Amino acid sequence: MSEQFTLIGLSDSTEPHLDPSAIEAIRAHRIFAGGTRHREIVGALLPSAYRWITIAPPIDEVLSQLAGADEPVVVFASGDPFFYGFGATLQKRFPGASIQSFPTFHSLQMLAQRCLIPYQSMRHASLTGRSWEELDCALIAGERLIGVLTDTRKTPTEVARRMLDFGYSSYRMAVGESLGGSDERVTRCTLEEASGMQFGKLNCLLLEASEPPKRWFGIPENLFDGLPGRPNMITKMPFRLAALAALELGRARTFWDVGFCTGSVAIEARLRFPGLAVTAFEKRPECDALLEVNARRFGAPGIAKVMGDFLEQDHRALCGNDGVDAVFIGGHGDRLGELFAAVATHLAPGGRVVMNAVRRSSAEAFTASAARHGMELAEPLKLTVGDHNPVSVMKAVMPG
Repeated sequence: MSEQFTLIGLSDSTEPHLDPSAIEAIRAHRIFAGGTRHREIVGALLPSAYRWITIAPPIDEVLSQLAGADEPVVVFASGDPFFYGFGATLQKRFPGASIQSFPTFHSLQMLAQRCLIPYQSMRHASLTGRSWEELDCALIAGERLIGVLTDTRKTPTEVARRMLDFGYSSYRMAVGESLGGSDERVTRCTLEEASGMQFGKLNCLLLEASEPPKRWFGIPENLFDGLPGRPNMITKMPFRLAALAALELGRARTFWDVGFCTGSVAIEARLRFPGLAVTAFEKRPECDALLEVNARRFGAPGIAKVMGDFLEQDHRALCGNDGVDAVFIGGHGDRLGELFAAVATHLAPGGRVVMNAVRRSSAEAFTASAARHGMELAEPLKLTVGDHNPVSVMKAVMPG
C-alpha cells in the first residue's frame, strides 16, 4: 500500500465544477472511493477501467480495502473532506499517509450563503450518526447561530420538536435541501412550522436565535416540581451551588449525581457546564418523571438517567476505564459506607466526592469513609441559610 490519497470534495450538483488539478488527478488514477451518491455524480469523469470502493458502514471494512490498495486512491467526499468528513478518518487510520485535498464549500457554508447570513461565529453540531450532544451543548451555551448536520433519524422535524420540548423556542430554522443540486430548496420557518413539515433526505439546517436564550444560574427551589407533600426533599439553591463549586466541575469530564430526587443538582450542573457528561441516579420510581419535567422546564437536555439501586448498577460500563471525575451524594439511605466504596472504586485520580451533611453522624460517616479509601478530606464548609438547618459541605479527593 502506497498510502497516497487525493481527497476531492463534491456538492450535490450532478455537474461538479472541479479544480483542474483535481480533474487531472481523476484521470491519473484507477482506484476511487466514495459514497454511492458520489459515484453517480462523478461517473462520467472516471476512466474506462477503474475500481470503486464504496464508503459505507462498517467503516473498518472500508479502511481495510483502502489499506489493501496497491495504488494511490482518489477519495470523493461531501463538501470539505476535513469538516466532519472522511479526511480525519484517513489521518487517524493512516497517520503517515500522503494526502492532497481539493475541498468545496461544505453544506452549512452554502446554506449560510443562500440565506445571506454572516457565518464567522457559527457554532457547528453534527447529528450524522451521532448523539444529540453537540447540539445540546450549543443550545445550553446560548449560541446565537448554530449550523447542524442531520441524518435520516435526526431530521429537521425531530430537531425542531426536541428544541420546543426543552423550551428553546426563540430560534428560527433555515433548512437547505440538496444544496448545489438541480432540486435545491431552502426553507426558512419557525420551529413550530418545522415540527410539522417533512424534508428531503439530503439536508442541513441553521438555527438563528431571535433573542438570547435564557440561561439559568442558581435556580430557586420553588421553581422545581417536587415530591408531593415533601417540599424539603430538594437541595436548596445556596447549598447546591456550594456543592457544585466544591466539585470543581470546570475541570471535570464526567459527573454523577447519586440520589437525584428532583434533579436540581444534575440540572444545575448541566446548565453551567454544557460539555460535562452528567449521569443522574435514583431508586425511587416517582422521581423518574420529576427529572424529565424539571429538565425540560429549565432547558437541560442530555442528562443520562439511571433508575434503580445505585449499588446494583454496572458502574464501569457507565464511566469507562477512565473513571468518573466528580460525584455528588444527594442520598444514601443510611448505606453511605457501601455507596462510598462503590464510588471510590471508580473515581478517577484527583476525582472529587461531595456531600451536604445535615446530621453530625453523616459528616462523621463521610470522614471515616474517605479515610478508609485513602482519600484526602477538605475542610468542611459550614453554611446556614435562613431558617434551614446548618449544612456541612463535605469534600474528599482521590490522590492523583
